[in-house]
Amino acid sequence: MYHLLLKMIFFGILLVPQACTLKCYECAVGSSATCIDSTKECSALATHCSALKFIIYSGESVIADVNAKRCGFADSCAQASINFGLTRTILSNQCCTTDLCNNLPAPDYSKTRPNGRKCFTCNGLHCTGTVECKGNEYHCIATTVAVKGKMTPMKGCASRQLCTNTEQLEGVIGTQKISCCEGDYCNSGSRPRVGTLVVAPLLLLLISP
Repeated sequence: MYHLLLKMIFFGILLVPQACTLKCYECAVGSSATCIDSTKECSALATHCSALKFIIYSGESVIADVNAKRCGFADSCAQASINFGLTRTILSNQCCTTDLCNNLPAPDYSKTRPNGRKCFTCNGLHCTGTVECKGNEYHCIATTVAVKGKMTPMKGCASRQLCTNTEQLEGVIGTQKISCCEGDYCNSGSRPRVGTLVVAPLLLLLISP
């Protein structure tokens, strides 16, 4: 009986199908949006293929448009943005779960309309201006950054992903803490209303392995 049990376990192990690792298209940051020139066999932990897009606007002009593709993880799949009025940063990490499914570039979510939320924005040390939030930017934010050795306030709009994912975010604008809140013009004060978090560089957030 004992030997029969061992045989059953042995053959059972042999019959279990081997776990197949995911294969994804991979291209370096900054490559063409349509780059599909290489494939990669992902690690066993990677469950998604992703296509990424990172856009920075200064006024109406695009000053950075970065694309990448890679193996990824579910918790990094997101579409997020930060809007300081004069500048706006948008990131998109489009994910899928089958082999080589990330053949298309990530969608461009930068052409979004105002959503009705309004927040304070800064011009130098004066933070009485208004910025109209766009797309999924339903939070107001406030922070200070070092500019030429001086601490300068920055205020604007942000998407929920940047205000809730505190484990992955560690400093989008320097190393200063950012306060997030909900409600029109709720970023008027310097003290956070919905908790304080540290935000990470937007580009590294979704393209780091």
